[in-house]
Amino acid sequence: MKQTVLEITSNTALNKNVYKMVLKGDCTAITSCGQFVNIQIEGMYLRRPISVCDYDADSLTLVYKVVGKGTEVMSKMSSGTKLDILLGLGNGYDLSKAGEKPLLIGGGVGVPPLYNLAKKLRGEGKDVSVILGFNTKEEIFYEDEFKSLGCNVKVTTVDGSYGIKGFVTKALPESYSHFYTCGPEPMLKAIYNATTTSGQFSFEERMGCGFGACMGCSCKTVTGYKRICKDGPVLFKEEILWQK
Repeated sequence: MKQTVLEITSNTALNKNVYKMVLKGDCTAITSCGQFVNIQIEGMYLRRPISVCDYDADSLTLVYKVVGKGTEVMSKMSSGTKLDILLGLGNGYDLSKAGEKPLLIGGGVGVPPLYNLAKKLRGEGKDVSVILGFNTKEEIFYEDEFKSLGCNVKVTTVDGSYGIKGFVTKALPESYSHFYTCGPEPMLKAIYNATTTSGQFSFEERMGCGFGACMGCSCKTVTGYKRICKDGPVLFKEEILWQK
C-alpha cells in the first residue's frame, strides 16, 4: 500500500450514472489486476474504495458509478484536480490459474476490474471469453473496449433490450478452463452454483479503513474469517461460505 497524490487528466460520462476517470502520477504500488484504490474526498470522513479498471506505471483508470455523495462529488471533478489516494489495496486476481480458455463475468460496476485482467490474459495469448451483464441497454459500457482486446464478448440484459435476455448465467459457454467474476452478491452466488470449474470471485463490500485495520469488512470462509479489503477482495470458489 502507498499513499500518493494523483492528478485527474479526464473525467467523462460513459452513460447516465457511470463515469471514467483517468489520473496521472506514480502508480507503481498497483501490482495486480483486481486491486482497488481508496480515495480521500474533501469534506468526507471515510475514503471511497474504487476498483482499478486499468493502470500502468504512471497512469490509472477508474470506472465508477454514482451511488452516493462521494461518487457524486467525484463525477463533478475536472481535469487538474489532485486527489489523495491509497494505492495497491487488496490481493487481486491470480492469472496463473487461467488455463487456455478463461472466462470473465462482470455485472454492472463489477465490469471495470475485469478489463485489465482481460488485457493481461490476451497478452499471454489466452482465448478469453467475456460476459457482461446489465439491466438495460442504456446501462451498457465497455463492450467495445473488451472486443478491441480480441475477446469473445457476450452481453446480457435483464429486460432483453440488448444482447441475450436474462442474467449472465444464461450466457455461460459449454467449455472454459477457469473463471473470474465481479459484481453484486446475488449474481456471484448464481455463478457459484452454475459454474463447473474453479474460479475467482471479487466481492464488493462496505469498508472503513480499506487496509485491514478496522476488521469492518470481515467475512467467514472455510479457513476462518478474512478481511475483504486486505485478504480479498478476490476469493477462490473453494473457500467461499455463503451467508444464509
